[in-house]
Amino acid sequence: MSWTSICVHVLVCLFGIGSWIDINGVWVELPVMVQYLPEGWSLGSYLVIIIQLANIGPLVVTLVTVFMPSKMKESAAVYAILIVGALACLLLAFLWQQTSLVSGVEHSVALLVLQFFLALVDCTSSVVFLPFMSVFKEQYMTTYFIGEGLSGLLPSLVALVQGAGAVRCVRLENLDQNTSRTNSEWVNETAYSVYPEFLPPRFPVRTFFIFLFFMMVACCTAFIILNHHPFCRSEKVFRSETKYEVVVEVKTNGVELEAYHKPAEDQNGIPFNPSEDVCTTGLMSVEGRGDPQDGHIMDDPLGCPIQDIQLSRCMYFYYLLLTGWMNGMTNAVLPSLQTYSCIPYGLGPYHLAVIFASISNPLACFVAVVLPTKSNSIISTIALTGSLLSSYIITLAALSPVPFLKSDSSGGIIMIVSWVLTILSLSYAKVTIAAIFRIEGKKALLWCGAATQIGSALGAIIMFVLINVSKVFQSAPMCS
Repeated sequence: MSWTSICVHVLVCLFGIGSWIDINGVWVELPVMVQYLPEGWSLGSYLVIIIQLANIGPLVVTLVTVFMPSKMKESAAVYAILIVGALACLLLAFLWQQTSLVSGVEHSVALLVLQFFLALVDCTSSVVFLPFMSVFKEQYMTTYFIGEGLSGLLPSLVALVQGAGAVRCVRLENLDQNTSRTNSEWVNETAYSVYPEFLPPRFPVRTFFIFLFFMMVACCTAFIILNHHPFCRSEKVFRSETKYEVVVEVKTNGVELEAYHKPAEDQNGIPFNPSEDVCTTGLMSVEGRGDPQDGHIMDDPLGCPIQDIQLSRCMYFYYLLLTGWMNGMTNAVLPSLQTYSCIPYGLGPYHLAVIFASISNPLACFVAVVLPTKSNSIISTIALTGSLLSSYIITLAALSPVPFLKSDSSGGIIMIVSWVLTILSLSYAKVTIAAIFRIEGKKALLWCGAATQIGSALGAIIMFVLINVSKVFQSAPMCS
């Protein structure tokens, strides 16, 4: 791996971190903020609704891209997302505790408004960042998802150092006079009650949001370098917008072909790989491609070699549905049920499950780099495994406050392992499918991002109804 490639991997990772770090940061800082805000713990339900309202962003971008593609400027959209996200984080650092009266009731108006802008840019990043990554070589797509995974891990680690959500169980003695009589004398009996007490954070909320601001600035800087610096050009591929020569040889069985083409040129006519006069792509199936002269081949990257098979229409929609399902689980359903499934086993297992689950996401992306696959059966098997494990977690949450093996130490261990394997398997399958859509082209990545947001939005709405309206799930006491 060249030095240039390593630098581009780092920049892409930083770019991916900016996709969701601000929203994830708000969530991990929630246990600290609710102690000072009038909404209390109901603030989380407000944030869920605001995030769903913010899905208007990806909807508008998708419609503009599909019906008015000439009006869609990806670089401008990315700049807008990063700048608005950074400014919102900076304003939150100073305004998060400001409240106003709404219909005679005090609310955290500044926080909720700025949260909407954070949610707007993060939700929209799913349908803007992924298509932008189509201009880079295939291996960088997995690096982008590593960064996206770190967007959840980094704020969690900072919050862990801060002590956000750290709780200790305090036993309070209550003297209950005249509760019993022995030998004609009244005897005082002591009753104990245990309640959770949040520990003060090591540094204030303002410092945490300033950290998020600088992370967004770093992400924006990485994007500027990726978009404009000359050394990143060698790691890009150019598609059908450029002019090049294609020679196609159809085999005697009519099923396979060999394609030879000259390297792509940028908009200034400079060859993409000037050291290579001709690039041989290897053999590939033409099933579902139509006439190889009709331009479909132009949608493939021009980097060598190209050895991938274009998806059939059935597999294309299957992967979109699978992407929506898995993102609905990992981004909405499982996070909503984390406390219900973990707290009954104690605060220790709960914190371990949260930390290891956060680590599992970027770890799955590293696994996808070392052990990539494009096998439909393997991807489906891994997705099914993750779905079955997630059903166990949902069952634990439904049985709260008395889930399986609550009083046994093995119950907590099984719960933690289930969380880790669930996030590992579903994240690996998501990254692998995104890499396949990367080969399909920019429009495929757009629909992959749209499926991500649709699945997440539907999952969040369903869980909001089940938790806050139907009251299906019951919380276990933190201290028992």
